[in-house]
Amino acid sequence: MQQFWDTIVEFFKESGIAGFFTEQEGWKNLIMIVIALVLLYLAIKKDFEPYLLLPISFGMLLVNLPFVKDQIFKEIVDEAGHVIGYEGLLGYLYYGVKFEIYPCIIFLCIGATTDFGPLIGNKKTMLLGAAAQLGIFITFIGAILLKFTPQEASAIGIIGGADGPTAILVTQRLAPHLLSSIAVAAYSYMALVPVIQPPIIKLLTTKKERLIRMDNEVAPVSKREKILFPIIVTLVTVLLVPSCAPLIGCLMLGNLVKESGVVPNITHTLSNGLLYTVTIILGLCVGATATAATFLTLQTIEIFALGIFAFATATAGGVLGGKLMCALTHGKVNPMIGAAGVSAVPMAARVVHKMGQKEDPENFLLMHAMGPNVAGVIGSAVAAGVLILLFSNSPSSAAALI
Repeated sequence: MQQFWDTIVEFFKESGIAGFFTEQEGWKNLIMIVIALVLLYLAIKKDFEPYLLLPISFGMLLVNLPFVKDQIFKEIVDEAGHVIGYEGLLGYLYYGVKFEIYPCIIFLCIGATTDFGPLIGNKKTMLLGAAAQLGIFITFIGAILLKFTPQEASAIGIIGGADGPTAILVTQRLAPHLLSSIAVAAYSYMALVPVIQPPIIKLLTTKKERLIRMDNEVAPVSKREKILFPIIVTLVTVLLVPSCAPLIGCLMLGNLVKESGVVPNITHTLSNGLLYTVTIILGLCVGATATAATFLTLQTIEIFALGIFAFATATAGGVLGGKLMCALTHGKVNPMIGAAGVSAVPMAARVVHKMGQKEDPENFLLMHAMGPNVAGVIGSAVAAGVLILLFSNSPSSAAALI
């Protein structure tokens, strides 16, 4: 009988339940589990960016269960304590994040689902996509003032681009220790686009401006133009900023595959099966980095605060760009479409459209807002390339630029 009870006690000691009491920071694991459950609730019940928030939060849940991390995401360290590799299911899958494979594949898939027609038909809206990137660089300066390194500030600033894969790639390249905090912040704020943007748009525009009707017809775009567009964008952007080649190259290849019309099966695979498969793997791997030691820090709070600032200033930059364009065109451009210059496609464009219809039910802004919206995808990728170009190889010289 004693042997039986000894076996039960031994089993309990080895269980995850005991880990909450025996591990030094077991209480922090409990906090992380609660955070993961809240994120799961937001993804499932509130529909907050569920395609990525759901796997991210579940990965977070798994690695914070006691004694589980070494089973699925074990870090291999050398004698100096540096991480030199990974083991376990998520550890092996994580190499796709480490070597920047998953974000680029997602951009390839996004390209196959994106219609650049509204942008090609109204090319000046590209400027609004550029104006919305203002939030990235203003936040970069703010992060520097808060004593973040240039590499960390770059990763934090890119949250303002409202593009999850871009944020993950930049962070993995420049500040991998911040990956979990930045990924959760980026996708959380992307999900909150309908909450964050309307007050900023209303603050910066007048009722008269919000009532501006734009021509319902966007200039017709030929198939030849749609095929040439990704080729020309790739040539121009990559020649100017070579470091944006992985993102821009994949995005434009995906779009060329779609617009060429000669490989419909590949287009279908990219825009459906491959996109969702890579998304769930990426989410799980990113969530697996959100351990108590890396996530429950003052730095994480600062990142979330800077993230909301980045997103707000990006929206403001786009709207102010829209107001300038409205003035230059003598009232022919509704400045609200500038808010769609962030890369959250198509959520930001829908927000602008709904706000326009709230002011005037017969005002249709969706197609006009899609121009700056898809321009924002290109803009955030180029901005990411600029930051990587400046700060990835020579930190000391890059810091001297600040």
